[in-house]
Amino acid sequence: MKAYATELNERNTRQNTPKMVFLLAPLLILLAVIPLCTYNSRLALPSAKISISELRSIELEKKCDIFSGKWVPYPKGPYYTNESCHLIIDQHNCMKFGRPDTEFMKWRWKPDECELPMFIPVQFLEIVRGKSMAFVGDSVGRNQMQSLLCLLASVAYPEDISHKYTSETDYFKRFYYGEYKFTVATLWSPFLVKASDSDPNGHSLNSLMNLYLDEADEAWVSQIENFDYVIISAGQWFFRPLIYYENGKSVGCHNCDINNMTAITKYYGYRMAFRTAFRTLQRLKNYKGITFLRTFAPSHFENGDWDKGGNCARTRPFTSQEVKLDGYIMEFYLTQVEELRAAEKQGMMKGLKFLLLDTTEIMLLRPDGHPSQYGHSLHKNKTVNDCVHWCLPGPVDTWNEILFYMLKIERLRSLVGKLMKYAEVN
Repeated sequence: MKAYATELNERNTRQNTPKMVFLLAPLLILLAVIPLCTYNSRLALPSAKISISELRSIELEKKCDIFSGKWVPYPKGPYYTNESCHLIIDQHNCMKFGRPDTEFMKWRWKPDECELPMFIPVQFLEIVRGKSMAFVGDSVGRNQMQSLLCLLASVAYPEDISHKYTSETDYFKRFYYGEYKFTVATLWSPFLVKASDSDPNGHSLNSLMNLYLDEADEAWVSQIENFDYVIISAGQWFFRPLIYYENGKSVGCHNCDINNMTAITKYYGYRMAFRTAFRTLQRLKNYKGITFLRTFAPSHFENGDWDKGGNCARTRPFTSQEVKLDGYIMEFYLTQVEELRAAEKQGMMKGLKFLLLDTTEIMLLRPDGHPSQYGHSLHKNKTVNDCVHWCLPGPVDTWNEILFYMLKIERLRSLVGKLMKYAEVN
């Protein structure tokens, strides 16, 4: 995977190899001694005149791929527990339902060439003060949002305002942090594009569905335009039987077993869904947000498929020597990253940012992090082991450590951009 990460770095340093610009010695000291959370749009600019040539001459660049590394023991354990955070839903609450081991909570992601900063809830909330964030996708996307709620719980608890926006509060959630005027939401859209049931026997865990690959799902599109940060993801639902539609006509299907229907791989449907989602964001008149692609998170079923008794009973992470990123996981990963890169180029013309939150190999190494038999869902058969979602606390908290790091980088870039503009006119 490191080779792939290196290639991504060379193609775009904005995610994995951020360029840190320090403006003269006084600003260097300022950035070193003042916590990031104190920066805001009212920060006084230096009174001394700064030339563009001086700015560029002191540009410093440190390359570090935060997505290439390994899991290392972390005896201090997690940021929170199921007792200190009361926002964990039963689907993720492994300790509540009797998981006997705790070692899965005592590992931390260590990039090869640097340190991933710890999550600091006060700093996070200051960065997002007055802003809004949406997790768009399936229930694994909600998993990340629930992790974020718990990571922030030591500082603030939000108000659940979901009922003000929808009657489907099991799938569309909104929370508001009044002190910080920060809204965080999860918008349920497992395919990102329009979908409907096609099975005459009704909807089930593996029933046939129609997928309209060139029509984004209005369930999220109708609500997304004013969000400042959008974390978009999708994955596991694309394995089910699907009939694909484009321009209102069926073009083929995946795993549908229908006579005279052209067989099309799941990768095609996956590619087109992300393409449509990204292009939709670019077309929205008022959308000015930063879009993060949170890449495919693998499941870890062993001893059978999900519907044939498969489980995930491991209690330790894999090493990179034990498992490799290949097969369908690699194909899913490359497909969505290719679409992100295309969206990134198109977005630049409109001033929109599309950033990579690369969790695929990180989570491939964590077969120990799933609920398996220790997570309960009201909407699913409890006899099916859950090797798709992630226990809280658990390795999914790392996603938000990375998100926090990326938001800090973007905040710093914004500050540097203002200083550059200041230097141009003074």
